[in-house]
Amino acid sequence: MTERSDIAPETLHVGLDPEGVEVEYVDGRSVFYHGIPRKREGSVVCPPGRDVHVLVTSPDGTEGVMMYVNDRTTADGILESTGVGRIVLERDETASLFPGVDAENHGYRVEISADPDVARGRVFVFAEDETGEAAYELVADAGKKSDCDTEDGSDA
Repeated sequence: MTERSDIAPETLHVGLDPEGVEVEYVDGRSVFYHGIPRKREGSVVCPPGRDVHVLVTSPDGTEGVMMYVNDRTTADGILESTGVGRIVLERDETASLFPGVDAENHGYRVEISADPDVARGRVFVFAEDETGEAAYELVADAGKKSDCDTEDGSDA
């Protein structure tokens, strides 16, 4: 497999809709993350095999920056043409994605933690694979970690 490199994100247009979140890439295409993001305090630990996308919006929610975490399938040129950034973390490595937003690689699981006050906007985490997607909004930390899975091990 081709080695993938870290790519800096660009500012993207964002639409917060009652049915989900739309992100318009710099090339004019867009993606729609379905469903109202579930609020989580402080952090989210995403299950193995999920594509993890982190979006930090402006305070008014009209624009933002997006990073793919540990994406090893999307070619560098595609990300560069869309304005989406990428970071690839080694096992047990932690990195700051944006001010107030960190990612940590726990082996097969990725944890995203955020302090929305420091991020100065809304922080969304999307975890998806071929079978489904989950959307979360990280809110002020009350000292808890949340798991992307529901108690029975499936996404809601």
